[in-house]
Amino acid sequence: MKIEWETCFKVGISVFLLYLCIEYWKVLADFVLVLFGASAPLIIGGVIAYIVNILMSFYERHYFAKSTKRGIIKSRRPVCMLGAFITFVAVIILLARLILPQLVSCIELIFAELPGFMNYLVDLVMNNETLTELMSEDTLSSIASIDWQSRIGQIVQVLTSGIGDVVSVLISTVTSVFSWIVTAFLSIIFAFYLLLDKEHLKSQVNKLCKRYLKEKWRQKLKNTFLVLNDCFHKYIVGQCLEAVILGVLCTIGMWIFRLPYAPMIGALIAFTALIPIAGAYIGAIVGAFMIFMVSPIKALIFLIFIIVLQQIEGNLIYPRVVGSSMGLPGLWVLAAVTVGGGVMGIPGMLLGVPIVAAIYRFLREEANKVPLAEQIAAKKAKAAAGPQESAIISEKVSKEAEQPQE
Repeated sequence: MKIEWETCFKVGISVFLLYLCIEYWKVLADFVLVLFGASAPLIIGGVIAYIVNILMSFYERHYFAKSTKRGIIKSRRPVCMLGAFITFVAVIILLARLILPQLVSCIELIFAELPGFMNYLVDLVMNNETLTELMSEDTLSSIASIDWQSRIGQIVQVLTSGIGDVVSVLISTVTSVFSWIVTAFLSIIFAFYLLLDKEHLKSQVNKLCKRYLKEKWRQKLKNTFLVLNDCFHKYIVGQCLEAVILGVLCTIGMWIFRLPYAPMIGALIAFTALIPIAGAYIGAIVGAFMIFMVSPIKALIFLIFIIVLQQIEGNLIYPRVVGSSMGLPGLWVLAAVTVGGGVMGIPGMLLGVPIVAAIYRFLREEANKVPLAEQIAAKKAKAAAGPQESAIISEKVSKEAEQPQE
């Protein structure tokens, strides 16, 4: 077998690069982290652009869709993009105004009611004969003599004063806030330019792919991006619509049962419902704890109500709103949420489901294809048979390719 120098050169370069990656792995990892941190505004901007593009595309389809006037056509993109950004920012501000003020007041309420709640627990322990028999008299007397008001005040003082020097904390806070503002500003600017010139950017990417990729790989890459876009689009639209419906129903139900913090807990339930399966329960636990500090009975009523609402949502609302549009069985949704949450926390829970749905669709497409051996056998049989029999064999092979293989 003849070995060409070009092949040897490529193999040598590949081995050398592999050696550098293994030998200087830590340096390479640090470089990737620095590069990732420096490109954070671009990544965040891309995420913002993708979400805003869903709203912008919706507005463009309804902004004088049948008009052929040149002025309306030219104004469609900037007007719809501005409306999409205003909607996106308005939703974030609305959630912040609904959740943050009442969350701060709830934390203040918790610290105010906690001493009385601890004294109530101490009285229960002291009046319970079974528990008092298990504890010694010294332990009981020390528990009864604790001044919970002063102890909680000391804990708060330690938490506030033990953070560090006031000046250094202030400088660190100002630096972090300024860095966050700059990152957010650059991200929005980058998202703005992406949306404004997305068609031109798409044509440039297509030209590069045609120049440097073969037709087979170009089609695979195109199919991959189409599947990913479809999965993420359906997930974002379906989950947001379902979260809004669930939050509104939760707020109305809490108003009917006269439960406290109805708007704030409803908004919290809607926000956490973006996480499939576990999201609404996370919001329900936080909401129940907040209501428990006001009234334990009302907290129990809230838990019963949210369990019933979750059953209605899971059996009626979710199948109709989201349905099987993701094409992912419930078992894989749970696995995606669990693994994604373990790897990346809440962002992993949000990204896990559409990514796993895309992988599941790729595997299903590959599994439904006719195996190569059957294709070769069909070609041989087609070559040996007559025209009519060849047509029958071709139709049979195509039907086998279309049938799902579980």
